[in-house]
Amino acid sequence: MERQPGLASSRIVNYAERALGAAEMSHTLEQRARSRRLPGTTPEVALDAAAIRDAYRRWSSFYDVVFGGVSSAGRKRAADRVNRLPGRNVLEVGVGTGLALPCYTPDKRITGIDLSADMLALARRRVADLGLRNVEDLLEMDAEATDFSDGQFDIAVAMFVASVVPNPKRLLTELRRVVRPGGNILLVNHFAAEGGPRWWVERAMAPASRRLGWHPDFAMKALFEADEIPGIETLPVPPFGIFTLVRLRN
Repeated sequence: MERQPGLASSRIVNYAERALGAAEMSHTLEQRARSRRLPGTTPEVALDAAAIRDAYRRWSSFYDVVFGGVSSAGRKRAADRVNRLPGRNVLEVGVGTGLALPCYTPDKRITGIDLSADMLALARRRVADLGLRNVEDLLEMDAEATDFSDGQFDIAVAMFVASVVPNPKRLLTELRRVVRPGGNILLVNHFAAEGGPRWWVERAMAPASRRLGWHPDFAMKALFEADEIPGIETLPVPPFGIFTLVRLRN
């Protein structure tokens, strides 16, 4: 007999339905369970740059309120790790509204990029309001194809980005290019559960990916090759371990 989602999971699904519209949630759990896609493979709904820009244009004005709290621990842990790593030139990919920018120590020189002009405008306002002199530039740029030189940065950090970009493996390839040999790549992201109540929630939310602007059903195998995963340094992040901090040596 199939397990049914628990009360907490049902509440999350119901919230997603109200926020995003019932049309986006039209596929039932049973329909998806019968689909040919196996758990842990490609996300169910593809995203492209236009969909991402559109989603974050909608989210930008209330992004901090909706996502600021739940993502706070992940941002702080990633920034704390950046601050303790050697090197001063840091690239933050998917800088968004700049929520993480105040968390870096003054000795780190930060360049932030994002695909959303609306989010970047809020980030620039934050930098000006807080007088963050270590933020050197905030640029509208595609994370999968940046304009930076090879090895330009000591550290690259991508928070809640891997499940947003159209081609996660291309993102990782680009990060490896712009970070110097021996440098560090950090990622904070939600990775899909392999079972249990969270699996039900992620499957239920998957059809709404284009409205959300990210993949609830994003698997680690969508970013890393299977033989890479055992050697990756990972750390669960609150709340409830739904996010993971990943560190790679370049």
